[in-house]
Amino acid sequence: MPKKVLCPKNLDFQPRPTYPYSPGAKGGGLVFTAGQVAWDETGEVIGIGDVAAQTRQTLKNVVSVLAEGGATVNDVLKCTVYLADIRDFQTMNEEFAKVFPTDPPARTTVEARLAEPTMLVEIEAIAYVGS
Repeated sequence: MPKKVLCPKNLDFQPRPTYPYSPGAKGGGLVFTAGQVAWDETGEVIGIGDVAAQTRQTLKNVVSVLAEGGATVNDVLKCTVYLADIRDFQTMNEEFAKVFPTDPPARTTVEARLAEPTMLVEIEAIAYVGS
């Protein structure tokens, strides 16, 4: 199965960020999201200074990329979470648990400097939808 680039409508804002990437890709029964951040449908980072709000928007963006690839949160095998400040772990974790209330995926969470200083959380996911 050839690679299919995924770009749901809510992440197809103009002007697009100048970063050379696709919001997601699908191939061989797997759906990969790029690291999603708290961009809204206008391309603005929402929830400046609010990790809970940014986590909710980020997960909303993850879910939309998954859906574009035919996956749901129940298909997610692995997530990686990047936090600008690891002290925000508990707040992020509470919002993450709302999206993955049972049988959550494997997950790694690390502190990292993100692409823009207004970004507090970035999340990527890998899902399996079969071939």
